[in-house]
Amino acid sequence: MSSEPSGTAPPSATSLTEAEASLLAAELKQQLRSGVRPEGDQVMIEKMVAGLGDPRGLMRLTFAESLGVIGTAAVPALCHALGTHDNVTVRRAAAKTLTLIASPDALPHLLKALLNDGDPVVQGSVVGAMAATGEPAVEALIGVLSSSESSAMHLGLASWGLSFVGAQAPAALRRAARSSHNEVRTAAIAALGEQIQSLDDQEARGLVIEALGDSAPLVRAEAATLLGKLHDPIWASPLLQPLLCDSSAQVRKNTALSLMKLEAVDAIAALESAESLETNPEVKPVLQLSIRQLHKHQEDDLEG
Repeated sequence: MSSEPSGTAPPSATSLTEAEASLLAAELKQQLRSGVRPEGDQVMIEKMVAGLGDPRGLMRLTFAESLGVIGTAAVPALCHALGTHDNVTVRRAAAKTLTLIASPDALPHLLKALLNDGDPVVQGSVVGAMAATGEPAVEALIGVLSSSESSAMHLGLASWGLSFVGAQAPAALRRAARSSHNEVRTAAIAALGEQIQSLDDQEARGLVIEALGDSAPLVRAEAATLLGKLHDPIWASPLLQPLLCDSSAQVRKNTALSLMKLEAVDAIAALESAESLETNPEVKPVLQLSIRQLHKHQEDDLEG
């Protein structure tokens, strides 16, 4: 593993008996209840990190919460455990505890664990910890998305992490949406939803419109899905309807689902026209479902 955060030495191996863990956890729980910050000296931190391997879930939770309260002083020991500990329970708990602390100093160690730890729970937890740091995590996540060595698991988790960062990093997401890598653009477009809804980001809206004409079908499909989540049929429906004739079956399917989700009754004629021409056995039923649901919504509106 790479070196520990500057100014600290790698923690030494520490272990606790079950009785020692119980005693320490009881003491820490009392401190947390009383609003007292647990001691943050190296010896105590090492004991708490060792406690993350306790087989009792409530004990682990107490140690994790205490380390979270200690904060950045606990990061070196947690990173060391994440990267070197033989006990997968400790590695999982270390990653989840780093999520509570949300320190950018942990990012190199989290990224290494994502790429090298074989446990999927550890991988998911480290991406959560990365995303918790906000904008500082964007570059690392984009690096994973743009790497030819990333597995499907890595790509999926990095995309989720980028989406989780969302509106915390508007400028970085806008840059990512114009990346030369299809995977990066796809993930960035998926992440723009919160930015549009929370910030009414007009540039982000423009990027989604651009993405509808992207050369990569995955990007177009993601943009079509996103439009269905924004609850703005007046804006989205005219943009979506041309995609019912897209060359990609996935884009056509996502478009029909989004129009249905938006309750875009103005798209019924376009959907019916597309359904009459559709030959793909996976897309045609989706078009038919969308048409039925929109007709039903239209009838409900008239009755109401």
